[in-house]
Formats: sequence, structure tokens, C-alpha cells
Amino acid sequence: MNKRIAICGLVMSLASLLLGYLVHGLLLGRDYQALVGTLLRTPQDSQHYFPWMIVAHLLVGYAMTWIYAKGSAAERNVLGQGLRFGIAAALLVAVPNYLIYYAVQPTPGALAVKQIAFDGLRFVLLGLLLAYLQPQRTALAERD
Repeated sequence: MNKRIAICGLVMSLASLLLGYLVHGLLLGRDYQALVGTLLRTPQDSQHYFPWMIVAHLLVGYAMTWIYAKGSAAERNVLGQGLRFGIAAALLVAVPNYLIYYAVQPTPGALAVKQIAFDGLRFVLLGLLLAYLQPQRTALAERD
């Protein structure tokens, strides 16, 4: 892994963590309150599992960076590539995961729709950030 990929992966991991907090901590926090103690862990119990949350966001950040760097093309529109990649990531990760959760857990339907919409938007924003970072670029002078 080259230095640029490593840095972009770290930036993406931090962005994923922050956007995840915005979506799940702030936007959906009230929706989750009704599920604490039944479907969701209590805040006290959750603290023991926080390291796994960090691992998950590191995986999101580095996996997205690696895939984007291998599949993007310098001659194509940067914004379009980021948008397409973000939509593809949302359709690959967020949408199926929340549909599966809805099918196997007693998740309220309105919450599942919000999770799909907000987390889908999170992945689109991550794709756009990745396009801006251009992890496949080898030197700053190559930037348009």
C-alpha cells in the first residue's frame, strides 16, 4: 500500500465514523431510543463494543479507497465517478443490510426507510469525498 492510499484510507475512515455518528447518533438517535434494551444494547453495554465500531469504520474507509483507486479513471469526470461509486457502495452495503435487518429483526418499517435513506446518502457523500481525494493520483501536480 502506498502512502497516498494509506492517508486517503485514514481520511475516509474518519469521515465514515463522523458521518456514521451524524446519521445514527443524531439523525436516528430518537428512533433508536425505543429499541434500547430490546433490539439494541444499552449505552453502558455498547461502550464495551466500541472498538469493533472503529474496526468497522477502518474497513469501510480502506476498502472504499482500495476499490476506488483500482477502478477509477483519470480521464473521466471526477464528480461523476465519485457519485456513481457512492451510489454503488450504498446499493452494495447500506440498502441490502437494512433490508436484511428489517426482514430478520423487529425493526420498525419507518426506521428501516430512514436507515436506508440516511446511510445511503452517507455512502454517496463518502464516494464524492473519495473522488475529491483521488487516491490513485501519484503526485499533486497531476491534479486538474
